[in-house]
Amino acid sequence: MAKLTLYHAAPSRSSIVRWMLEELGEPYDIQLLSLAKGEQLAPDYLAVNPMGKVPALKHGEAVITEAAAICTYLADEFPHARLNIPVGDPRRGPYLKWLFFSPSCIEAAVMDRAAPRKEEPRRAMIGYGDFDTVMGVVAKAVAKGPYLMGEQFTAADVVVGSMLRWGMMFNLLPERPEFKAYVGRLEQRPALQRATALDQELAAA
Repeated sequence: MAKLTLYHAAPSRSSIVRWMLEELGEPYDIQLLSLAKGEQLAPDYLAVNPMGKVPALKHGEAVITEAAAICTYLADEFPHARLNIPVGDPRRGPYLKWLFFSPSCIEAAVMDRAAPRKEEPRRAMIGYGDFDTVMGVVAKAVAKGPYLMGEQFTAADVVVGSMLRWGMMFNLLPERPEFKAYVGRLEQRPALQRATALDQELAAA
């Protein structure tokens, strides 16, 4: 039995971690949950993640939740895969910025755009500021390429790239050439192709 166990549903945010695990190259087990059946709210799973959502990851005795946190943990725990920027490297600051920026700014901005509020909040009240600024910052970063940290592909690309792929799939992002080119590069990665194929099999079943 693998030391790594992903609590997973396809499609869901846990697909981000499945891609990360495929990039890592370490053996892992899948504990499949049916969101339609409410299995994420069963007492045994709530003992793993009291939020009642996926993903969650068990690594030995450690339990980690939240996709970006899991990807950060895995990248640091398995440095041989070179998916992190190590402590002491001045690039670690920007690397961590992107890992946090995706769920706190990109996803928040996109979801607010998808489900608009009745009244537009004051810019200072929301953590991401405004949608157009977020999109401009991300577009500028991915345009430098090929990846967020230059030539090195990292966990930050898994997290940010997953969000951009999802947003483009549902037409929730502006059609910017920077996004298309970046996502196109990511989709050439064998690990993403494997993870996507595996999740498509699960969704079909």
